[in-house]
Amino acid sequence: MKYLIKTSLLILLITAGITCAWAQDTNVIAAATEAAATAEEAPKYADLDAFAASPGYSIFTAHNLWMMLCAALVFIMNLGFGCVESGLTRSKNAVNIMFKNAIVPCLGIVTYAFVGFNLMYPGFAEGSGSWFGFAGFGVSVADDVAALTDSYNAGYTYWTDFLFQAMFAATAATIVSGAVAERIKLSSFIVFTILFVTISYPITGSWKWGLGWLNDAGFYDFAGSTLVHSVGGWGALAGVIILGPRLGKYVGGRVRPILGHSMPLATIGVFLLWLGWFGFNGGSVLSANPALVSLTLVTTCLAAAAGAIGAMITSWVVLKKPDLSMVLNGILAGLVGITAGADQMAMTSSLIIGLVSGIVVVFSVLFFDKVKLDDPVGALSVHLVCGIWGTLAVGIFGAKAGGAQLISQLKGIIAVGLFTFIFAFVAFFVIKMVMGLRVSAEEEMEGLDIGEHGNHAYPDFQPMAEK
Repeated sequence: MKYLIKTSLLILLITAGITCAWAQDTNVIAAATEAAATAEEAPKYADLDAFAASPGYSIFTAHNLWMMLCAALVFIMNLGFGCVESGLTRSKNAVNIMFKNAIVPCLGIVTYAFVGFNLMYPGFAEGSGSWFGFAGFGVSVADDVAALTDSYNAGYTYWTDFLFQAMFAATAATIVSGAVAERIKLSSFIVFTILFVTISYPITGSWKWGLGWLNDAGFYDFAGSTLVHSVGGWGALAGVIILGPRLGKYVGGRVRPILGHSMPLATIGVFLLWLGWFGFNGGSVLSANPALVSLTLVTTCLAAAAGAIGAMITSWVVLKKPDLSMVLNGILAGLVGITAGADQMAMTSSLIIGLVSGIVVVFSVLFFDKVKLDDPVGALSVHLVCGIWGTLAVGIFGAKAGGAQLISQLKGIIAVGLFTFIFAFVAFFVIKMVMGLRVSAEEEMEGLDIGEHGNHAYPDFQPMAEK
């Protein structure tokens, strides 16, 4: 309790100091928003040559290139997740974790192409209040010229739109991978991933980004604190509950630490993810607008840095040592926290959001261990808990901060959370009943690399016998 009191006082002192400067830079939000003026309705072109000769072609090309670059940055986040997850778990499961992080984006892109994209963007009319819609199977366009000009969108083509959104879809399922690591059957995880990316993620995404009922209710989530990260977190929570903890994690009522095999690998992964977030948040501007993109990237970096500092101080106070894994998760916590409102925040708001995220993530990791929910990499704390905090922060610090906005944010958190958790829980439960969910105790002790893949991540090193 004394550590909690000390940390709470620390939070109050730091927050008070930052808040004193808050009012001085709120004009940044208004300036960037004003600069990002809505594009006029695009003209129709008879052919691509006519569009290429038009005055707006160069600007359109710049926007489209930025969006494709951002899609590539989001794509590389899959490698970041793989490094973080394998680094924070044991070497005997490294091949299994890397395999999952290699196959998830492949499954995600294909299923999103066949079903997910048109389920997430079914063509809801603004103000329709719709909950569900489906525009048909596959990725195709009725008008090739329109799809490749600003007749489709002022900033990018139809194909760029699909590519960018597909990268997001794969990310949501990747979050689940870390939380259920070291004990889930590969085949069962693949089935869950297909269901999750094909059905669950697109439906809740359509409620806001597809102009569904949450959009009409005033809910705001710029780049996915709830719609991507909390969605992945709710799915992970369902999996952790049904799977149960790893063997030997909770013995005699006490928590037995199971250390990761490579902190350097985990550190590389976190910085790859931070790099990817330049595309994750920067691309969510949906154009190369210099004012809004630059503001978004600055707020993103400030929150990540503040998250690391918050986690460092908190772990130092509570655990008596500055814990590297906590600092790494603090960086990710700050990134997740700012994602819902990165385009709306001033400098000090970003620092507060990141700092609180870094503090919260430490206590959250300790809490989940206390209630015996075994999450090897801290995915629940980073993506679920800090995703919720970041979404609420829009109602506290955002452009329309206030009671009404806060209520709208709560509506979105609850609705998306309930749907996703119930869907994931039922999916995991049915998979468990039909094909089994967890590997055998013998396979878990030997390692999933041998049991599932017949391979070693480090064949030149003999594994140490577990006590």
